[in-house]
Amino acid sequence: MEIWINPACSKCRSAVKLLDAEGADYTVRRYLEDVPTEDEIRDVLDRLGLEPWDITRTQEAVAKELGLKEWPRDAAARDRWVTALAEHPGLIQRPIITADDGTAVVARTDEAVREALSR
Repeated sequence: MEIWINPACSKCRSAVKLLDAEGADYTVRRYLEDVPTEDEIRDVLDRLGLEPWDITRTQEAVAKELGLKEWPRDAAARDRWVTALAEHPGLIQRPIITADDGTAVVARTDEAVREALSR
């Protein structure tokens, strides 16, 4: 199991605290420093069953600068979104846990962390 975190994020700290409390075996990836490649982002999206716009933090300043809210949300625009996430990892919703069974969850709640733990 791996968790993508930003240590400055309270939701990330809560998720790590819960994983520790449950004795989970996991690896921390500080994704702002160890930036995921476009292929890794695509893999996580497949594991989540989501599209890149579903995990994009559109309220961030860089999102507004890029005009992401106006970008199309369709198959033709998918690669453009993935590239934006790889180039600006702060836009990626956090934390994301990749479970051992090949799935993933956006672990913003204790319930989502527990869901990942049950896989």
